[in-house]
Amino acid sequence: MTPEGWHRLSQEREHLLKVERPKLVETVSWAAGNGDRSENGDYLYGKKRLREIDRRLRYLAKRLESAVVVNPANQPNKTQVFFGASVTYVDDTDTERTVKIVGQDEVDTSRGHVSWVSPVARALMKARVGDVVTLTTPRGPVELEVLDIRYDG
Repeated sequence: MTPEGWHRLSQEREHLLKVERPKLVETVSWAAGNGDRSENGDYLYGKKRLREIDRRLRYLAKRLESAVVVNPANQPNKTQVFFGASVTYVDDTDTERTVKIVGQDEVDTSRGHVSWVSPVARALMKARVGDVVTLTTPRGPVELEVLDIRYDG
């Protein structure tokens, strides 16, 4: 996981723990004091949302505890594609794309962040500028030419 990804998950955990969960516990307590719980929407929804938050908190705690943080700026071999690299490539239809290879919890396709286990990332791994690699897709093989490799801190 990149340092940014670890920081983002850590912030989400803190927000859930210190802001959302206490607010929801207060709402559920108030709703429980209103009498009949079987038809109390605030109570039923609050309990359900509380379970969702607790599940997410357990997941985040496990991920943050087991995460190995890798800073891309410290990559000693910046001429090859490894975890954390931002890679610009062109495919055989002359479409140029830039992707950043990140951990599974950091994937955001709208920003060009792809998982290190995705087919694109696996095809690009260990490639150098000028290399042509083959990406296997459902439509058949696609050739990608690596144009640029960057390791932003």
